[in-house]
Amino acid sequence: MAHGILIPAKDKLFNLGEFFTFTKGNILTAFILAGGLIITLVRFTQGIGSVANLSDVQPWGMWIGFDLLCGVALAAGGYFTTVACYVMGMKHFHSAVRPAVTTAFLGYAFVVVALLYDLGHWWRLPYMFFFPGTTSVLFEVGLCVATYLTVLFVEFSVAPCEWLAEKFPFLLKWRALVNRTTIILTIFGVTLSTLHQSSLGSLFLIAPGKLHPLWYSPFIPMFFFVSSMAAGGSMVIFEGMFAHKSVHHYMDATHLKEADEVVFSFSKAVSFILFAYFMIKLTDLLVQANTPYLCSGYGVLWLVEVLGFILLPAFLYAKGARERNLKICRFAAAATVLGIVLNRFNVCMIAYNYALPSAERYFPSIWEIWISCFVVTMIVTAYRFIVYHMPVLYEHPNFKDAH
Repeated sequence: MAHGILIPAKDKLFNLGEFFTFTKGNILTAFILAGGLIITLVRFTQGIGSVANLSDVQPWGMWIGFDLLCGVALAAGGYFTTVACYVMGMKHFHSAVRPAVTTAFLGYAFVVVALLYDLGHWWRLPYMFFFPGTTSVLFEVGLCVATYLTVLFVEFSVAPCEWLAEKFPFLLKWRALVNRTTIILTIFGVTLSTLHQSSLGSLFLIAPGKLHPLWYSPFIPMFFFVSSMAAGGSMVIFEGMFAHKSVHHYMDATHLKEADEVVFSFSKAVSFILFAYFMIKLTDLLVQANTPYLCSGYGVLWLVEVLGFILLPAFLYAKGARERNLKICRFAAAATVLGIVLNRFNVCMIAYNYALPSAERYFPSIWEIWISCFVVTMIVTAYRFIVYHMPVLYEHPNFKDAH
């Protein structure tokens, strides 16, 4: 125990007591993980048709719409926070960097895991590096995600290096090297994020007849990138909200002192981003003369998305930051995260193949939903393990001013 926080004992690398306590949360986690492992075995032995409702008409479903598109967008907090701290010089965000990078690293790592369920032939994943399809948007997405995941791993590796330094002193050299190259890694990371966040939207440019006009736009790559910035900032606030409830005793005085200011500063930034996002969505609606579609059922859904999960959170963020009200800011963060999920669902599933009869429309099977819950549960479990053992929410006593 140091500075009022809980630090693992030096002679015990793994403290798994909190994982094996029979709480409701741990029992639910074990149930989801056990079921997910069984479904995984069925999927990779019996084929994708045994667990998914996908078809040639709807080749992308829950695993792409949620696990990939939402996962990549919500993991944008890594580049959003590191740019603010290291490039723009906002040092009061320092305590938020490691939690944001940790969340981003886990998000991207498990995006790759989730992608394997959709691909099936996991051993062919590296083929793109040996047989590059340089004219394919998917090649660019795959290359950027793989490279950025490597960058995130390098940035994240400082925490496990500090955790294991006493038993493996040679790790200190790697830690020092990473710290010296922080600015380079940050710039490289944000460049890669700019590319693949927008390119995920570019994938839908080839489907003008399948994607509803209210969501189809030649500017959809820009929509994806701008919304990812809002998602990244909101996810930092959203993740911090739960961290303060569940792992509060792992936070040091510096983290606790700076936490509120991080929320208010990010709220101001995301408010401007959401207002800009709303304006470009509205401009696109008018330029493409899509206003007649607003009178349809899809129009109501578009209005709910744009007014309820873009414009409203923008106002709430502005109000919360102005009045320094944490509850309003956190509510706005939750609404923004939910809005990003809704948008990706609309683009990939709900508004996709909109002209098909309802009987032929795609709806995910219970097993697809379970696998998505399985992936999210693995992320949460991995995050808990990292926070319980590594200096993410606190400053390691042997590495003062390291954050």
